[in-house]
Amino acid sequence: MAFRSIPFIAMLTRFVFVCALGAACAGTPTPAPTPEPPVDAFTMNQRIGRAVNIGNALEAPTEGEWGVAVKEEFFQLIKDAGFTAVRLPVRWNAHAETSAPYTIAPDFFKRIDQVMDQALSRGLVVVLNIHHYEEMAQDPQANTERFLGLWKQIAEHYQAYPNALVFELLNEPNSSLGAKTWNNLIAATLPVVRASNPTRNIVVGPGEWNNPRALKDLSLPADDQHLIVTFHYYAPFQFTHQGAEWVTGSDAWVGTDWAGSSAEKQSVQFDFNLVAQWAKDNARPIFLGEFGAYSKADLDLRARWTAFVARQAEKRGFSWAYWEFCAGFGVYDQGSGMWNEPLRQALLPPP
Repeated sequence: MAFRSIPFIAMLTRFVFVCALGAACAGTPTPAPTPEPPVDAFTMNQRIGRAVNIGNALEAPTEGEWGVAVKEEFFQLIKDAGFTAVRLPVRWNAHAETSAPYTIAPDFFKRIDQVMDQALSRGLVVVLNIHHYEEMAQDPQANTERFLGLWKQIAEHYQAYPNALVFELLNEPNSSLGAKTWNNLIAATLPVVRASNPTRNIVVGPGEWNNPRALKDLSLPADDQHLIVTFHYYAPFQFTHQGAEWVTGSDAWVGTDWAGSSAEKQSVQFDFNLVAQWAKDNARPIFLGEFGAYSKADLDLRARWTAFVARQAEKRGFSWAYWEFCAGFGVYDQGSGMWNEPLRQALLPPP
């Protein structure tokens, strides 16, 4: 791995960032962003490889409110298990002012820095996003300026971090963020990030909750070759979300089967072939940013579905991130301090 000397690199990049901040305050130009040569999107996507989401933690209204507070030990467990990256969902808007310049709370930045360094120091790639910005989905026009303000701060704050940090613009654009509005927002946001991070790799996906079938409507700048395209996969929804407390009527789905029949497998293959063809036509790498089945489903069936989805992604050259580490979909059980072995082996089978 390129980051076995990460403790030193983390110290160096933090020093560079502090110097950059001081220079900016002094009115002098900020220095070049990362201390490394650029990494192309396809190479970075390979480095993401097999990831896990640190879900239900920093994207909750406050950390711990949904039963998960990030612990440093998580990242060593994740590394030792064989994962190569983490996706870090963050609800930045819950920790920022609502009026310009939309200042993000310094203490919250410090907490994200701490978590980030814990992951990077173990050689893991980190995909950092804006997650659960619900106001943005409901009223994009009223929230665009704030969204851009958040990204300006995030991008500048992390501009000196190594290439192992990847940005993701927004989790699951939906509702009023239709295709045209979302494409316009992408076009407005990328220059804000590129002003301080000209070659950092950025993850961006289609609308309709990162639906693979919405890829056809996604518009990206052809001249930006540091973009990784994402989609999420929870089909069939009545299987993956049976009994999910936040989904109306899902109790009636409890007991839904996924036997791995030819028809069931072909449905997944059809969707993934659709994504693979889009990727080929548009010359973009693909990151399956979320997939998983909720704990109310039968464990063996969850493992069967998870293994099939993961292998189909790998077969097509997609990186992936399982949803999620230690909550309702968890591959790890916080209570017992043990891996959920059927799921772990489904994701990371023995060689």
